[in-house]
Amino acid sequence: MTDVSIDVHVAAQGNEASAQPPPRTFQIVPVRGLPIVAVVVAALIATIATNWLWGIDFFHVVGGGMWTALDLFLGFVIGPILGRLSIPARMELTIRLMPKMILIMPTLVTMTLAGGWQLARYLGYLTPNNPHHAWLIASFIVVGVMTVIAIGILEPANLAVLFELKKPKPNGEVIAKLMKRFIYTAGITGAMQIATLIIMTHVAST
Repeated sequence: MTDVSIDVHVAAQGNEASAQPPPRTFQIVPVRGLPIVAVVVAALIATIATNWLWGIDFFHVVGGGMWTALDLFLGFVIGPILGRLSIPARMELTIRLMPKMILIMPTLVTMTLAGGWQLARYLGYLTPNNPHHAWLIASFIVVGVMTVIAIGILEPANLAVLFELKKPKPNGEVIAKLMKRFIYTAGITGAMQIATLIIMTHVAST
């Protein structure tokens, strides 16, 4: 991905002087992270192809745990902090955070869903007469909604922020609105993850 330099211009409001941080160079997709994603996906595929129970369980538990923790952290820790930052500071945080999220979120979602489906199939939870079947259906519904939010709202908002920053004169207010959408949506999915944790711990303990 081509490096892009941004020159952040913030219009003065009231008696505030305009701020113009020095140009920053960033990548929309951090190329250095692609090999890591490739290794994780290749290992996931190999684990599913060999039907390795421990590996499948590992990918599902680790992916789901990291997805949950990241959503809760973004929504309830980063969100309030972001709301109190100045527009230039928000832009600086966005440049450092959002490109990484382009790779992290789809990878965690893939690990969680692929591992979870294969684990349920391996343990026989997908058969209608299984006592855990209803719980699994409820989990599928919750995770399905979270996946739509993550892929259909979070990632587009993420990309929109980065493309706005790619412009010679990024609009700080637009970036702030998009970042709020991203953070609040992450918080919603994080809260929904609690329901998934309740379901999964119930299934694992009965």
